[in-house]
Amino acid sequence: MKKYFQFEELGTNYRREFLGGLTTFLSMAYILIVNPITLSLQTVPDLPDSMRMDYGSVFVATALAAALGSLVMGLVARYPIALAPGMGLNAFFAYTVVLTMGIPWQTALSGVLISGLVMMLLTLSGLREKIINAIPAELKYAVAAGIGLFITFIGFQNAGIITNDDAVLVGLGDLTNGNTLLAVFGIFITVILMTRGIKGGIFIGMVITTIAGMIFNLIKSPSAVVGAVPSIEPTFGAAFQAFTGDSQLFTVQMLVVILTLLFVDFFDTAGTLVAVANQAGLIKDNKLPRAGKALFADSCGTVIGAVLGTSTTTSYIESSAGVAAGARTGFASIVTAGFFLLALFFSPLLEVITAPVTAPALIIVGVLMVASLGQIDWTRFEIAVPSFLTIIAMPLTYSIATGIAIGFIFYPITMITKGRGREIHPIMYALAMIFILYFIFVLR
Repeated sequence: MKKYFQFEELGTNYRREFLGGLTTFLSMAYILIVNPITLSLQTVPDLPDSMRMDYGSVFVATALAAALGSLVMGLVARYPIALAPGMGLNAFFAYTVVLTMGIPWQTALSGVLISGLVMMLLTLSGLREKIINAIPAELKYAVAAGIGLFITFIGFQNAGIITNDDAVLVGLGDLTNGNTLLAVFGIFITVILMTRGIKGGIFIGMVITTIAGMIFNLIKSPSAVVGAVPSIEPTFGAAFQAFTGDSQLFTVQMLVVILTLLFVDFFDTAGTLVAVANQAGLIKDNKLPRAGKALFADSCGTVIGAVLGTSTTTSYIESSAGVAAGARTGFASIVTAGFFLLALFFSPLLEVITAPVTAPALIIVGVLMVASLGQIDWTRFEIAVPSFLTIIAMPLTYSIATGIAIGFIFYPITMITKGRGREIHPIMYALAMIFILYFIFVLR
């Protein structure tokens, strides 16, 4: 086992991998609650039941998709990256495709399945790996730093430290709010632990924050330890229903949906893989080892999730929390997969993993990820512009894919203007054109 996962070469051990896998799980366990709420459209009143996916079934599908996807990633690609139904993509699925477009959720699942199969074919052809390896090192560093700012922004939002302000878009939240104060406490504790160089400081900080929340009645103690596993029957296999009889699957509208799912998942995954691998020190000579296997595992996750009954399953940037806690190999992903399976039976315990508990982890991980800023040559304007736009656009547009798109469009422009056009890989020119067309025809 140690030899297969290269423990000695990567300077890790079972304890670090277990702690890293557990930290990753705790950092992304919120998806087990948020995804069912989103896909069942619980926050939207007065809807017919036919438009709502079954909450319990989606909960099981979410846990199983995360467990199986993470397991494939760990065993096949051997990366400390966990998978689960993606935030953003689940909102697009529920609120845009089902609620706004009026497409049945069964048909929407078919779209997810198709996008996953297409992504799998692109991976097997080697195209996805070639694209990732064609990205210049400076832009890879920018992507990592941009995602760091993005998840820090999410952490501040989840903590209530940053809130919506109609006058200036965002502003300082209510620092007298109990949950916000709990998150601030968690940040202080985690910073102290990390500064002292304590291994697993992020995880320990989450535990201390949770205990403090219970003491001050900000977090409810679990109502039970073990809960019954709901039936997955309402959503299992529903993705195949649209392939029979009359459906909205073969329409221009649905084609746009599938292309959007493909685009966002393609570049969100690429950004996440590059960012986490860079943080773990796994990128060698500007190339991602076993990138094809990692991308294949990600595609498998989407296909598996669609069959089970959930929106696009993708690589999670919260895996960086596990890397910060010491994870370096796929064994950590296997640990995370095991906890997702256990979550099926211990769902009441998830009540203690609240936003104020996970927010400090996201913020501190963001601090660690922006270290890649030092690898970018800011003295070269042709490099500084696309790098900066990639970094700043991610949190401001609330999209990893959009940040990548903007930076990749400007990269060939500045390089050509500087007379360095020959240094650009042909794939980068093609990507720039694809991104421009995407902005024109898909996001209009």
